[in-house]
Amino acid sequence: MSEGLRERKKLATRQALGWAALNLALEHGLENVRVEDIAAAAGVSERTFRNYFAGKHEALAARYYDSMVEVAATLAGRPRGEPLWDAIEHVLSETTREQGEQSTRMRDSLRALLAEPALQAEMMKVTFAAGNAFAKAVATRTGTDACDLYPRLVASAVGAAQHVATERWLHADPPIPLWPELREALRLLATGLPEPKGTT
Repeated sequence: MSEGLRERKKLATRQALGWAALNLALEHGLENVRVEDIAAAAGVSERTFRNYFAGKHEALAARYYDSMVEVAATLAGRPRGEPLWDAIEHVLSETTREQGEQSTRMRDSLRALLAEPALQAEMMKVTFAAGNAFAKAVATRTGTDACDLYPRLVASAVGAAQHVATERWLHADPPIPLWPELREALRLLATGLPEPKGTT
């Protein structure tokens, strides 16, 4: 088996485990999901699961990391003449629209899931790693180094915009769509966060 094929199979297994963990947690509640359940849903052994993740919280958090790595790769491949913030809005629109179309019941389940302290800790770890991947993509587009101030600030700002928009989406009553919230947040960042009208 070639090295490239082997790596693709490993990635596919990792992603299958992440999706299985998420789907089971949303359907049954995280406290009712066991590692062996996740492995079975992904069609692998528990031993294989342990080769990828230490536990179910790590598998869940990895789903977000993998998603942001995919977004970063797409961003790096956008047309070179496209303004950076337009490119960022484009690459985030599709995945965000899909998430925002979840039913009210599914949104309630996701809100409960994200309130789990152990999952929050894992999410903090992968958010940093995902930010690094996003900063590299920004650096590629702007001719800077991924360690420079600008790409890291952009990555952090985009992460903050996603967090704030998602929080508003999860807790809004009546419900609101997610993508318009995130799109507005990104556009505010792109224009330098101008003060709201009516500010004294």
